[in-house]
Amino acid sequence: MSRITARFAALKAAGRGALIPFLEAWDPDADTSMEILRGMPAAGADLIEIGCPFTDPMADGPTIQLAGRRALNNGATMAHTLAMVREFRTEDNSTPVILMGYLNPILSYGTSRFCTDAAASGVDGLIIVDLPSEEADLMAADAVKNDLDIIRLVAPTTDDARLPLVLAGSSGFVYYVSITGITGTRTASGAELAEAIPRIRKFTDLPIAVGFGVRTPEQAAVASRIADGAVVASALIDNLAASLDTNGRATATTVRVVLDQVRALAAAVRSNS
Repeated sequence: MSRITARFAALKAAGRGALIPFLEAWDPDADTSMEILRGMPAAGADLIEIGCPFTDPMADGPTIQLAGRRALNNGATMAHTLAMVREFRTEDNSTPVILMGYLNPILSYGTSRFCTDAAASGVDGLIIVDLPSEEADLMAADAVKNDLDIIRLVAPTTDDARLPLVLAGSSGFVYYVSITGITGTRTASGAELAEAIPRIRKFTDLPIAVGFGVRTPEQAAVASRIADGAVVASALIDNLAASLDTNGRATATTVRVVLDQVRALAAAVRSNS
């Protein structure tokens, strides 16, 4: 059983959903992002999503675009992102880690080598935003060979005819993109989620996590109650960015303010149980 499957099963038995916070690798720098990553489980993260910096993150809004730019300006590479996970695994062998990113850096790295190195580093799952279902064979065999979950994205515009194709070969959990548009913009209402999530459940037994618009503890609580988890990304990075100095460098408060925000989100999610 994968770490992702085991974690969702344990949470289901406990009667609550998952909090899945996001950080961009090497934002604002290698040491600060590593310190945030290390602190997330104790702050209440059930799973952790790590963004792989890329020059053209087409699904991301300005917040994550700027985070990626800060990371790239500091020299971030895919190899550096994998090294972060390896270092994290020296202290934590239970918290699932998912990489979220785009296909181009993986192709540049080499798909077979990437999957081998990701698994060896302790990565559990992959969310490849711009990998269409029709081209899933680019990654599927190498991911399966290395026991990596391929987490597929489902959008409000994914109709019933397309859902079986999108979900074919999916594992770990399903990522529900709760809005039409880019990250960090508007938020789906509880009523919208209550309509969307049962429709997706007709096509899969996998847990469903809601992202692309979950910003507040209250929204995380609603999403994790209606679905099986809440992904919080842009709100955390906005808070991180606000703590930086005028040159975009970390300050003495950067790690604390992000982890305090994770604690508040976790408390709200746990209030559902």
